[in-house]
Amino acid sequence: MPRVEAKVEISNKMGLHARPSTQIATTASRFSSDIHIGKDEMVVDAKSVLELLMLAAECGTELVITAEGDDAKVAVAALVELVKGRFGELDVDA
Repeated sequence: MPRVEAKVEISNKMGLHARPSTQIATTASRFSSDIHIGKDEMVVDAKSVLELLMLAAECGTELVITAEGDDAKVAVAALVELVKGRFGELDVDA
């Protein structure tokens, strides 16, 4: 099975909180590949919001996205775009 990996940096001010974690899990769930996201030594299932929240990834954190399966390349590309797009957050100071 094809395996694809990419490194991304969390750049939205609030980090990987509930809404971005839900966006990742929702996006990852569209694909049949096994998808994981790692931070340091911790690796979690990208299709699980609760596991993603356990990463406690703050702004500036580097994550490694890995996928294994027939649609791994497309899955990783979609998740990289989501993170690089800062989950649609504008980071405007209140």
